[in-house]
Amino acid sequence: MSVSTNDLKNGMTLDLPEGLFSVVEFQHVKPGKGGAFVRTKLKNVRTGAVIERTYRADEKLEQAIIDKREMQYLYRDGTQYVFMDNSSYDQLHVDEPALGDAAKFLKEGDSAVLQIYGSEIVGVDLPAAVELSVTDTEPGVQGDRVSGARKPATLETGLVLQVPLFVNVGDRVKVDTRSGEYLTRA
Repeated sequence: MSVSTNDLKNGMTLDLPEGLFSVVEFQHVKPGKGGAFVRTKLKNVRTGAVIERTYRADEKLEQAIIDKREMQYLYRDGTQYVFMDNSSYDQLHVDEPALGDAAKFLKEGDSAVLQIYGSEIVGVDLPAAVELSVTDTEPGVQGDRVSGARKPATLETGLVLQVPLFVNVGDRVKVDTRSGEYLTRA
C-alpha cells in the first residue's frame, strides 16, 4: 500500500528497500525557494538502528501494515516458543531469534502482543515490567547491608541480572522489560 510523504505519522511502518522502518519523527520543510520536502527520523524495526532520511513532498513510499495480535505464551518446544492467539485459539510456533530480547522475559502463561508482517514476526510488545522467580543466586550475608551493593541472580527464564544482596532463591522480582533491570521484590 502506497502512502504519500505528506501523510506520514509517528509510529507508521514503512517497507523500504533497506528493510522495515517505523517513523519516529518527521518534519515538513518549505524553503524560500525550491520544492518542499519532508525530513524524517526512521527506526529499523528489526535492528533498532535509527536513520535520517529526506524525501520530496508527496513522494510515494510503501506502507507496511503490521498485524498486532495478542497471544499467550504456552510452552517451549526445542528452540521454538509456542503461542496461542487469544481470539482464534490458533497456535503459532516462533523461533527464538524472532522474539529478540523478549524471550528473556517470557514465562509460560504470559501474554504478549506479536507484531506480524506477512508471515514474519517483526516485534514483540511486552508489559513494562514482569514478575519472575529467582532460580539461582548466592545467599545474602546477614549484616551485609552495604548500600546499593548488588549480586548476580539467574531468573526462571535464564535471564541474569544484578539484584540487591537481600534477594534469595525462590523470591519473585519485578524486572523492567525495556532495560532488563531489577525494579523491586514482588
